Formats: sequence, C-alpha cells, structure tokens
Amino acid sequence: MLITSPANPRIKAVVGLRRRRTREAERRTVVEGHEELSLALEAGVVPELVLVCPELMADGVLDEVLARADELAVETVQASRAAFEKAAYREGPDGVLAVVPTTRRRPAELTLPPDALVLVCEGVEKPGNLGAVLRTAEAAGVDAVVAADPVTDWGNPNTVRASKGTVFSVPVAAEGTEATLDWLDGHGIPLVAATPDTDALHTSVDYRGPVAIAVGTEKTGLTDLVLGRATHRVRIPMAGRVNSLNVATSAAIIVYEAVRQRGRGR
Repeated sequence: MLITSPANPRIKAVVGLRRRRTREAERRTVVEGHEELSLALEAGVVPELVLVCPELMADGVLDEVLARADELAVETVQASRAAFEKAAYREGPDGVLAVVPTTRRRPAELTLPPDALVLVCEGVEKPGNLGAVLRTAEAAGVDAVVAADPVTDWGNPNTVRASKGTVFSVPVAAEGTEATLDWLDGHGIPLVAATPDTDALHTSVDYRGPVAIAVGTEKTGLTDLVLGRATHRVRIPMAGRVNSLNVATSAAIIVYEAVRQRGRGR
C-alpha cells in the first residue's frame, strides 16, 4: 500500500497523536527515527503500524525495517515524501516512523531490586529535558525514573525522540508528588533532593544501598513538599554567576556520583 496524500486518514491519525488527550485516550504514541525504533524493538515493543518513506531512507534501512516488521507480523505502509513529512515530527526525517502502545504505569507497579537506584523528576515540563534525563538513566543503569506531578507525559513524541527511544528500555512511571513520596517511604528508600539552598555538596552523601535522587525544574526547583521529606538535601558546586543547571545536567551529575560510589560492577 502506498499513501500519496497528506490528507489521507491514516496520516491524519498519526498527526492526531501529537495531542496528549488523544495519546492518553488511545494509549498510543509515535516513535520516529530508525535508531529510536530499533531500540524500542530491542526493548520488546511491538508496533501497531510502521510507516516508511523509501525516498528518505538510507541504503539498506528499508530492507531491514521491512524484515523486522515481517518478523513481528506488523503492518507496514509506504508513503510518499509529502505524506510522510506531514506525519513526521522532526525536520529532516529519515523515513521511519511507527505507532506503538504507550506505557501508563504507577510507581506501585514497578519491580525494584533491593539496592534500587531511582530518579524522581518533579514537575518537569519540557519533553526534551525529560527525554535527556532518560538517556542518562539508561546509560547509568538507573532502575526506574518516576515523573512526579508531570507536566508532560512519557508518551510525548518529543520525549520519545529526545530519549532516543530509551523511554521503552528504562522502567518509567508517573504519579502525584505526595503519592510518589509515600511509595518511596513504603519501600524504605531514602530521598536525596537537589537544591541550591543547602551547604551539603552532592558528593557528601552515601548513595550505596537503595536511594532515590530527586530533581526539579530549572526555574522553581523542587517543591517544599519534596524538600521537607528528603533525607538529604544536596547542591552541585557552582563557580559562576548562574545558580542552577539544566535539570538533565543536574540529574546526570548526581546520578553518576551515585554510580561511582556504588561501583562499576553493579
């Protein structure tokens, strides 16, 4: 099947997934890009539909994608360049896009090891930041990432894109802030909160054993609720005039201090 019109109903259905309400109602989202889709497939995701544009694809990619789709018995539809670019989210698409199920999970549904390393992101509103946090979490071996009082959702196509598909390989969940804190308390997981309003450096805390690291938005930081229930409050040393870092950068710095303390062989 070849779709040539940008007004085709199937193209419109993919475009409709840009709206959070539609994603949540249909429990579907979009993975765009060959690399991102490959990682999602490796994580066990089975697409509902794969849309390809041979004109935009690098040599050999079309055959690979078609083979994987056939292996999974997934419908594959080809589109003209105009139709595909209507459905695509990124500038300069590479000709690969898939509609996949989203994950709607609460922290209580997560399975954690005894020495769990958890990352809590409170109120993060930019999909790009949330996706970048996930890339760090995947690289560092974080056991779970929880979005507390999230402004965006894990299925946001820009979050998926910014995460390079790691949203499907890292256990993620979303919940209100208070419920997230109660969940941590119930599992005996101490909380380390990142804030500039403390004298304790992020290197001064013992991250061995179960621990959760909480980061907030660059503009407002963590709420008083999180800070008040944190076991430790830590700051990242800042030598310049700026008093805060991008949330993804802050998360990476503290998470890798935890990884260093816990040992490379974890």
